[in-house]
Amino acid sequence: MSSEVVSEVQVSLKELPMDSWMDHLPCALWDVPLRNLAIPGSHNAITYCLDRSDRSPVDLTQPDLLQKLDKYMKPLIRPFVYKWAVTQEATVKEQLDCGVRYLDLRIAHRPNDTSTDLYFYHGVYTTLTVEEVVTLRNLWSLGYQVIVSYEHSMVSLYSDLWPHIPYWWANKCKAEALIEEFEHRKQHGRPGGFFVTGINLTEDLKYICSHPTESLKDLVMSTYPALLSWVRGQSPGSDSRSLNIIAGDFVSESHFVPTVIALNQHLVHCTGPCDVSRGN
Repeated sequence: MSSEVVSEVQVSLKELPMDSWMDHLPCALWDVPLRNLAIPGSHNAITYCLDRSDRSPVDLTQPDLLQKLDKYMKPLIRPFVYKWAVTQEATVKEQLDCGVRYLDLRIAHRPNDTSTDLYFYHGVYTTLTVEEVVTLRNLWSLGYQVIVSYEHSMVSLYSDLWPHIPYWWANKCKAEALIEEFEHRKQHGRPGGFFVTGINLTEDLKYICSHPTESLKDLVMSTYPALLSWVRGQSPGSDSRSLNIIAGDFVSESHFVPTVIALNQHLVHCTGPCDVSRGN
């Protein structure tokens, strides 16, 4: 097929089909490195299936105090753990279908488990094991392309794994404080490759105790207007203050994904005519 040069059409990227938005990006963006695109991500992507039975202990990254309280006061403590541990209610497939293209996964062996099974975790462990999730081999056989970044020194032993992708985590429970932290980090420039800006709020024990009837979802949904207002003011690209992957909580329940994708409109405006040919 012969090449045809056309002028770039003004496209509202929010109107792209979310399940295949990358396929439908304007041709002016086809050669933009992925590290310079705005890509929506999911923080703690597999928390929709946390184990609500007593079989799962509190994960070992939790404070010692919480682990002790859970051991001796489980009926009282567990409801609070679940309310503040669930960050996504949609399955991985549903998240991908809504436009997410980065998944944050935490993997570990469950304490006192005699099997070799690995689970996902956040607060407690999941009912779903890692082996029950879609595998790389299956995705590759279907023609999908997947990048796996692993935060561990053993990554150097496996050619299929990419090194750790930096994750900007503000560790704040208020939207204003989170935004202030990220604006401060932007002053020092972005990493050179892929990196994640996590607009996920982090509650502390004091906040949980002072909001006994609330949940993480209540906190997230109440602050999304302020957070997305800040996101709309950001730009992707190679500039030192630009953002790349932006990850959030409850990504299928808000305008988070289309808001992030729409940031790529900034890059369309910076380009001219393009060749729409994708092959012979």
